[in-house]
Amino acid sequence: MKVMHLFSLLASAPFIPEISDPEEVKKQYGNWRLRIFYSLFFGYVLFYCTRKSYSYAMPLMIEDLGLSKSDFGILGSIFYLTYGFSKFGTGILSDYCNPRYFMALGLILTGVLNIAFASSSSIFLFSLFWGFNGLFQGFGWPPITKLLTHWYHPQERGRWWSLISSSHNIGGGLIPLLVAGVAFSTNWRVAICLPGVMGIIGGLLLMERLRDVPQSLGLPPIERFKKPEGNPEKSPSPASSLDETPSASLLSPRQRFFRQVLSNRAIWILSISYFFVYIIRTGINDWGSLFLIKQKGYNLLSAASCMTWLEVGGFCGTLSAGWSTDYFFKGRRVPYMLICVLGMLLALSALWLLPPHNYFVDMLTFASIGFFLFGPQLLIGLAATEYVDKQSACAANGFAGCFAYLGAAATGYPLGKIIDLWDWQGYFITLTTCSVLVFFCLGLLLWNQGQGKRLPKVFTLQEARQ
Repeated sequence: MKVMHLFSLLASAPFIPEISDPEEVKKQYGNWRLRIFYSLFFGYVLFYCTRKSYSYAMPLMIEDLGLSKSDFGILGSIFYLTYGFSKFGTGILSDYCNPRYFMALGLILTGVLNIAFASSSSIFLFSLFWGFNGLFQGFGWPPITKLLTHWYHPQERGRWWSLISSSHNIGGGLIPLLVAGVAFSTNWRVAICLPGVMGIIGGLLLMERLRDVPQSLGLPPIERFKKPEGNPEKSPSPASSLDETPSASLLSPRQRFFRQVLSNRAIWILSISYFFVYIIRTGINDWGSLFLIKQKGYNLLSAASCMTWLEVGGFCGTLSAGWSTDYFFKGRRVPYMLICVLGMLLALSALWLLPPHNYFVDMLTFASIGFFLFGPQLLIGLAATEYVDKQSACAANGFAGCFAYLGAAATGYPLGKIIDLWDWQGYFITLTTCSVLVFFCLGLLLWNQGQGKRLPKVFTLQEARQ
């Protein structure tokens, strides 16, 4: 009975009669948009804290428990795989769930798993709890996708998406200070428990703050409430032909997934691009500090401080990507991504080829990589939601996100083996090759748009119904 009650709680909130007073609608929309946005931002910062907590306690854990670096490499691989597949599954599920409880439940469970992890001492239990943490981390972003899609118009969505995505950088900058400071003043177990407790409290707050789509509060859809800037008939949204129709609304979830996501070649191109983008992102994150120490003569502290500029550049790049595509490219995401990929290729080449012992140059190089890298990371996920109708936005984003974290998993043992065999030259050849492949994929997508072509479907609706 309790399980059935939980499922009914997670189900999408029912629509209620629409408010007739235009002034009241305007007031309610303004209040709820602000409240939902800051709640999502705060919630995802905490998701990031419960995701990265053990990484910064790792040196003390190795010293205390006698575990090897390869043991912790196993944890990373398990996490990336469970998180990637969770993003795919929860992306499909989230389209039909109430984000208010869906996101809150995920955050509470990741908090509980952080506390369980901190109470363990064996690699088996570490792997078990951190694998489940990856699973419930997937409850974080799909509700954000759903609420941003339903509460913000496509012509303003880029800047709001970029603002919410900067929570990655806030969480990424906060957690090392929090965990390292607590670990050195107490111990690593307390340091990992603290983000867990924060996650549980944050999840309870999300239950109180968040709500479902506008219609569940008696408000009209965002497209009817907020008229687009300029001539709506010239809106560049690639999904304009995929908007909700009566026939589409009659499809089952399975049929909708096949029609909107699996049969959409644009989603496949974006997903493959995401795979290569995450090889670059995770490769720089996980191996960049070691490169500075081994190849450029940095000590541990100076290498870590240089790596922080990756997040600084990423923060600026995230904000710039959303605002630029909204204001200068009128909602078109792909041209800006192509510019970013070219900049990222140049910045990676500079890091590879410039001589060592120049901290200021390396700092600027890492900031440049972050700026150009976080643009495509942000916009590919956003673009995926705009090539489908709103009811399938979470599924499309989750499908692309699964490819992204398969790419992240490839930077563990496979990329490490490349470095062992071909040293850092092999490392940079891999990253630059991935940049070229991203440019090719996105260029293909832009070319099809420029030719005015609808990308052919991989599956037909008739096949989806079988």
